[in-house]
Amino acid sequence: MGKILVIGSSNTDLITTVKKFPTAGETIVGKSFLQNMGGKGANQAVAAHKLGGDVKFVTCLGVDTNGQNALKYFKEMGLDVSSALLVEEASSGTAIILVDENGENCIVITSGANNLLSPEYICKSEDDIIACDMVVLQMEIPYDTIKTVCELAHKHRKTIMLNVAPACHLDDELIKLIDILVVNETEAEIISGGKIDETGEDAIVDKLLALGAKTVVLTMGKQGCLLKNKQEFYSVPAFCVNALDTTAAGDTFCGALAVGLVRGEDLESVLKFATAASAICVTRIGAQPSIPTEKEVYEFLNKNNGTR
Repeated sequence: MGKILVIGSSNTDLITTVKKFPTAGETIVGKSFLQNMGGKGANQAVAAHKLGGDVKFVTCLGVDTNGQNALKYFKEMGLDVSSALLVEEASSGTAIILVDENGENCIVITSGANNLLSPEYICKSEDDIIACDMVVLQMEIPYDTIKTVCELAHKHRKTIMLNVAPACHLDDELIKLIDILVVNETEAEIISGGKIDETGEDAIVDKLLALGAKTVVLTMGKQGCLLKNKQEFYSVPAFCVNALDTTAAGDTFCGALAVGLVRGEDLESVLKFATAASAICVTRIGAQPSIPTEKEVYEFLNKNNGTR
């Protein structure tokens, strides 16, 4: 199996479940509280690791309690974090997450040490990029750092997967370096400048391909996902499950997608594997605790074969 290098954020998640989200100035009573590890980079690294991938995770943490707890947690699960950067200038990242009774969430992120994962540090870690087969990135670390990673990975002919979350515009030079661009509907609209309601999913994906991305994966929640490039097109419906919390569903999908791709499996099977992993994720509360194992995903697929 190929090696996956995930470079991105790590946060401590503070999760409160509520009946409904508060309005401005309103105080409400929460139903329950959890503290878990999160951050889009860490979520995707943990997902790829739990789903059978050979993964190394590069992130930046403070030397505070949250940072030390995160390092201990990653090491105990067997995730390689030997290239993690520890800093004294900032606290480790945090995310305050409210989850309502419908499983929807709203999130406030304080980036902290994640903002100090610099291009200079990435250049010092070039050997990690050389040693991998695929680099997986998200948008919770500095934009210049992402560009540096992509330039180095492209120079060494590594596959680059970029999940544009949180949503932001991408410059022309960056998007042309991306082998696999993973976006949800909002992210696709922001990058392409189009509206799915007006043009449809296919047209939006075509715009992203025209901008230079080699393959685009569009995730559509309950409508499933589609993958398109110049040679192939696949559409996979979502599984019908009882959603409790959508936190980390997209990250679980990305981690599973990376694992399937580095294994060299056919694209339709990879999409089904990733869709099943994210379906299991939303039936559980929290980010990383909700990520299934490889065994759980295959059991889910066997049980739900042909049933959506």
